[in-house]
Amino acid sequence: GLTLTAAATGRVNIYARFPGVLRVDAAAIHAANRVDPMITIATLPDYARTGERLMVATVKIISYGVSAASAEAAALAARGALRVEPVRLKTASLVITDIGTGPGKGEEATRARLDALGMELAEVRVVPHRVEPLAEALAEVSTELALILTASATSDPRDVGPEAVRRAGGAVERFGMPVDPGNLLFLGRIGARPVIGLPGCARSPAMNGADWVLERVVCGIWPSSDDIAAMGVGGLLKDIPARGLMRERARR
Repeated sequence: GLTLTAAATGRVNIYARFPGVLRVDAAAIHAANRVDPMITIATLPDYARTGERLMVATVKIISYGVSAASAEAAALAARGALRVEPVRLKTASLVITDIGTGPGKGEEATRARLDALGMELAEVRVVPHRVEPLAEALAEVSTELALILTASATSDPRDVGPEAVRRAGGAVERFGMPVDPGNLLFLGRIGARPVIGLPGCARSPAMNGADWVLERVVCGIWPSSDDIAAMGVGGLLKDIPARGLMRERARR
């Protein structure tokens, strides 16, 4: 899943060949960077989203030359440290609930997210913001992934979105995440089909916690409850004005 450029000015760049998520063996990269200060490897973070021809790492020899022994030792330490997990799901459905104010901008932002991953938003349905209509729509989904975007904030594990997943015969495995924006995400399954309850901030194209979960799920990496709990370090993302109540304003 990776391609390398020809060496120039002591540098080789490494690019992803397709959309997916980057997996980084941090211990291996650290070991390679400890061999010789003149040999450096810089990468994107583990689980970073990739795209075709997106640079994911760069190798730079700082000095005019290093010993063959050092170069070989660094290469050995870093072998297999990077890989791209490709997108494995190809189609998704979006079910939006409405309280009479219209479906909003969620479809446009969701379609753009899926497009970036090489996926198709094959179906969009708008239903009333009640458990039964949402459960019926979820039970009828035929794509590989179901996404839910509710008109009202999902702020309780028994709220309309999570309860509709259960009513459709599914299970909610995680409600809430320590990433802001993105706290109100929930994750579950109906049968073998993944279901992601999107937080309201997903109506914006800006990065939020739902992106981190979506990208892993579509690449066949199921984030456990513990995995999501561990996202808190680094989980304070840039605030999104479209949320209405910004973090800084909330303290006043």
